[in-house]
Amino acid sequence: MATKVRQPVTDDSIAVRQLSHYQFSWVAGEAGRPGTYTLQLVLDQGAWEEVLTLDPDDADNLQDLLSVAGTVFYDVRRRTLMFGTTPVGHG
Repeated sequence: MATKVRQPVTDDSIAVRQLSHYQFSWVAGEAGRPGTYTLQLVLDQGAWEEVLTLDPDDADNLQDLLSVAGTVFYDVRRRTLMFGTTPVGHG
C-alpha cells in the first residue's frame, strides 16, 4: 500500500531543509545605538533562503556552532537550526 502524500508538493510544503551556505552581516544602528546582526541562510543549494536577526551573543554562538558542524538543517516553519545528527548510543 502506497503512502498518501498531500499534493502538490511545492517549495512551501518542504518543512526541513539542509543548510548549504551562510553569511553573517552587521548593519549599523543610528548614532549612539547598537547595530544589528543578521544571518542569511542559503538552504538546499539556493532553493530557499532565510534571514535571521540576531543579538551579538547569538551571532557569536551561532558562528561557533556553524564553523564546526558537519551538517546543519533548518526547520522553516519553526525557524529552528539543527546541528548534525548523532546515531543512537553514540552521544
